[in-house]
Amino acid sequence: MKRYKNTSGRQLIYDSYNTLLKSWKTDFEEKDIETSYGQTHIIVAGDPQRPPLLLFHGTADNSAMMWVYNIKELSKQFYVLAVDAIGGSGKSEPNADYYKQFNQIIWIDEILAGLGIQQTNICGVSYGAYLSYFYTLKRPSRVHKIVCLAGGIPSSQFEVMSRMLAAFLPEALFPTEKNCRKLLKKLSGPYYSRLEVNEILMKHWYYLLKYFNNRSMMQHKIQIHKDSELTILNGKVMFLIGQYDRLSNHSKAIKRLQDNKINYKIIKDAGHAINHEQSDIINKEIIEFLS
Repeated sequence: MKRYKNTSGRQLIYDSYNTLLKSWKTDFEEKDIETSYGQTHIIVAGDPQRPPLLLFHGTADNSAMMWVYNIKELSKQFYVLAVDAIGGSGKSEPNADYYKQFNQIIWIDEILAGLGIQQTNICGVSYGAYLSYFYTLKRPSRVHKIVCLAGGIPSSQFEVMSRMLAAFLPEALFPTEKNCRKLLKKLSGPYYSRLEVNEILMKHWYYLLKYFNNRSMMQHKIQIHKDSELTILNGKVMFLIGQYDRLSNHSKAIKRLQDNKINYKIIKDAGHAINHEQSDIINKEIIEFLS
C-alpha cells in the first residue's frame, strides 16, 4: 500500500516536516530504530540523564506537527523521544510485515529496546493516548506514568468510528485549504487561532490531508477493554480532555473514566488540538503529573 498519493505530495510533506522542525527552537536529533515492522523514526530532545518520556501523536499527523508547542518545555524536564508512528505520515518507513501482522506492543517493545530504555513515562494525543494506556495495560512494569491528551477509553468500535466520522467528515474528504481551516475550527475551542496563525503548521496539515493515504494507518487497531482490565491504570494515568473536544468530551466517555476511578481533568477553552490550543497549561500539567 502506498502511504502517499503521489511522489510530489510526499516531497511536500517531508519538506514542510523539516521546516516545522526548524521552528521548534530547541536542540534535537533524529534517529531511526529498526523494528520487525520497518524503520521507526524518532526525534530526541533533552538530557539522556533525565527521566525518559515517550511521545505518541495521533492518527493522521506526525511528531513534527504534534509537539511543536510542547517540545521545548518538556525537554527541559525529560529525555523526550517523539515517535513517528510506523505507517503514518512522518518519516518512519514500514516494511511488508507491517501490512501483514502489525502488533503495537511488540513494536513499542522494540523501540524501547533499540533506545536501551527499561522503563518510561508516556504521553500521547488522540490515538496516541490509546497507545499510551494500551501499552501500560500490557506492560505495566515498563511504564512509570502516562498522560493521555484528547483521548478516552471507548466501550465499542461503534463509539470510535461514529465519533471519528462526525468530527472529520465531510471536510477531510475534500482537502482544500479552506476546508482545512473549517476542520480546524470544528475540532478546536476558541483558541484555534494559535494553530491558524502558524502558516508553516497549517500548510503542513493541508499537505497531510491532501496527499497522505490514511488507510496506511489501518493496521493500528483499537482494542476494546472491559472495566476489569482497567484497574492497572489506577494511579498511573491522567487524562486531559478539552472542554470543546467532540471526540473525547461526551457523557459516555466521561462516565467510563469516573466509573473506573481514572484521573482526568477537563481543560477549559480547549478542543481536540488541546496541546496546541492550551500549550502552556498542558505542558505544566504533564510535567507536574509525571514528576
